[in-house]
Parts: sequence; C-alpha cells; structure tokens
Amino acid sequence: MKMAEKPHLNLIFIGHVDHGKSTTVGRLMYAAGAVSEQDMNKLREEAKALGKATFEFAFVMDQLKEERERGVTIDIAHKDFQTAKYYFTIIDAPGHRDFVKNMITGASQADAAVLVCSAQEGVQTQTREHAQLAKILGINQLIVAINKMDAVGFDAAKFEATKASVSTFLKAIGYDTGKILFVPYSALTGDNVKEKSDKLGWYNGPTLLAALDTFTVPAKETDKPLRLPIQDVYSISGFGTVPVGRVETGVMKPGDQIVIMPAGVKTDVKSIEMHHQQLQKAEPGDNIGFNIKGVDKKDIHRGDVIGPASSPPTVVDEFTGQIVVINHPTAIAPGYSPVFHIHTAQIACTITEITEKKDPKTGQTSQKNPEFIKTGDVAIVKIKPSRPVCVEKFSEFKALGRFAIRDMGQTVAAGVVLDVVKKQG
Repeated sequence: MKMAEKPHLNLIFIGHVDHGKSTTVGRLMYAAGAVSEQDMNKLREEAKALGKATFEFAFVMDQLKEERERGVTIDIAHKDFQTAKYYFTIIDAPGHRDFVKNMITGASQADAAVLVCSAQEGVQTQTREHAQLAKILGINQLIVAINKMDAVGFDAAKFEATKASVSTFLKAIGYDTGKILFVPYSALTGDNVKEKSDKLGWYNGPTLLAALDTFTVPAKETDKPLRLPIQDVYSISGFGTVPVGRVETGVMKPGDQIVIMPAGVKTDVKSIEMHHQQLQKAEPGDNIGFNIKGVDKKDIHRGDVIGPASSPPTVVDEFTGQIVVINHPTAIAPGYSPVFHIHTAQIACTITEITEKKDPKTGQTSQKNPEFIKTGDVAIVKIKPSRPVCVEKFSEFKALGRFAIRDMGQTVAAGVVLDVVKKQG
C-alpha cells in the first residue's frame, strides 16, 4: 500500500529529557514494521560497541554519529510509519532545554502529540513546559504515554499516581482530560507497546500502538488560499531552485502562479515532489519540495511564505498577540526585544506595549496597561518585528498565527496572533 492512501497525521513526541521519547519512537517504529529486524540488529551491535546496550531503539531516531556518542537527541528527525488506520510522520522533539526551539518548529507542524512521562520520576519541568507549549500552539489531541513501568515493577498504584499528577496540570492549562488516554508501557521491554502484557493485567485500555489510532485527522483547509512557510531551499543542478516546506492551507498544483513574501517575488510552480514521487497537487499537511522558475536560491529564505499571486501572504508592520509567560527570570516590560519563532521564521521583535493582563483561569481582563508581566501571566501585547515578516491572524491561518518567544537559551513565552497591521506598499 502506498503511503499516501491512508489518512496522514503529523505526530510529535514531547516530554522531559530522559523519560524515553526516542526509545519509545524507535520501539513503535519497530513494532509497526518501519524498522527491519536486520536494521535493529545493526543498531544493537552499535549500541553495545558504544557501551550503551539499552539505547538501540533510541538509535533509530538518532542517526547522527555525534549524537549517538553523546547519547543525546538534538535536531528534529522526520520518520514515517503506518498503523492499521493511519500513515504517521513522526516529528521527534528533543527534550533538552536548549533544544526547545526545535520542539516549537515541530509542534507548529503537528496534528497530535504523545506526552511521554516516566512512572519512575513523574512530572518534571519539561513535562509541563512541553505540554503548555503544545496547548498554546494549538495541539488539542494528546495521548499521555506513561513509560518505564518496568522500573516500578509494573505497579498499578505508581501508574495511577503519575496519571493523577499529569491530569492535574493538563486540566490547569486547558486540556479536557476526560478525552485523553493514559497508557502504561515500557519502551525498554516492549510491554504494552504493540501487544497486551500480562504484567499489566490490571490495565484494560489499548496498547500504545493501538492508542494512536484513536486520533482524528484534522479537516484539511483546502478552501483557504495557499500558505506554505519555507523550511529550506536547495539548488539542484539541472533542476534549479527547490524550496521545501509544508502546505498549511490551500492547494498547490504544477503551473500555479505564486508569490514569495515578504520579497514579493512572483514565479510559477514547475513540479511538486513528496517522498520522491511527483504530485499533481499538494494539500495541507503535505511536506513537499517544489521546483520554481527563474528564481535564484539566494532570493528565497527559510521563514518566507508562499501564497497564490492572487492572494499573497500578509506582511506585517506590527501585530497584536495574546501571550503566556512560561519562564522569565525577571519580568517583561515594553521595549523588550527577544527572538520570535513564527512558523519557520526566526526574527527579533520588540514588545512595544502591554495593553492588558488577563486572569489565566477566566480569560477576563485583570489589569489595563500593566508596567510589566512575569512568569505565569497571560497578556495582550503589541509587537513590532525588526524587519518585514509574514504573519497571519490565528483565527484565519492557525499555523501562521502562533509563535514562541526565546531568550537566554529558553522559551520565555508563547502565544497567538489576534490582529495584524499590514505593511503598506
């Protein structure tokens, strides 16, 4: 069966470092038949040679030699596998603190998330931070995978305690925990990943692999104009300039007249490719490469957005956002200029004004024009980018209307775009 015949979902694995995300992903891919026995044996030998005998499943994701030697997951890796119902692309988000920016890029592309939490260690800082980011970035489908059940002797009480503490903070950030599956398993031993385990006789829910089939595919917004943020640009000899990115809304077909914003460069789409197959049309959710006419690689950049020539992406002078301060050591005041991650763009922006502070529980205004905001606060702010950038209202184009704010090697805040002031001319 061709990959494209099953409905497609982009899935992100989030959670604290060392709670077993990479091992879980490797184990799932092996269980789904996406990694052969032969490959697994090779990885097993390599893991042993490096003195990391239990790391072979994590190695499925960590393909860079340097990462293997450090035993740390760094960049985002895309991997595909199929379940009975879906074709998944996994966006592997690293757990280390300085890699949260990759997690943001990943979360803004994800349709659903698996929050991995260790039954041995319970909820940690990043368990919270990642879940909060996922919520703000619009990921409403979540499974909580409670790993390392082997390390706690497959104890039901340990599972229930972890489930209760995760539920408490998920509820607090706005998730409906009644709709969330909590799955106990062990990535290391494979218990309850693909097959039910007699060691977890007290648990009567689905295995981790089966739980993934409870997700639903979001409706494709094909009726909206095309929006495709650029992730990378390649120059391929004999083929020309090939931008790569994910279609967020609308449809792209060979022959379409497109515009690259903010530069305003107009061109035609020559051909489109996904998974090394030519496409006659690309739809929302498709990660594609496409060949364009007469545009030099140097004229198109990561963070640019492609749209139809007839309905170009919005370039803004400034925008209004609702933000939540996740983690700031002091306070945020007008004049603050950190780096904003908006779809695939990374750009310095200045918070020019804090118009109001909101009560996080009720959403009501609690203070007008506060002098500053701090960790835990929700606020409406005005933001001025340091150069032209494509931003859309969250209500119109979700993927182009959410952002994270990074400073001092961490995510200090995240938010959504409420309104935009278009750039004139």
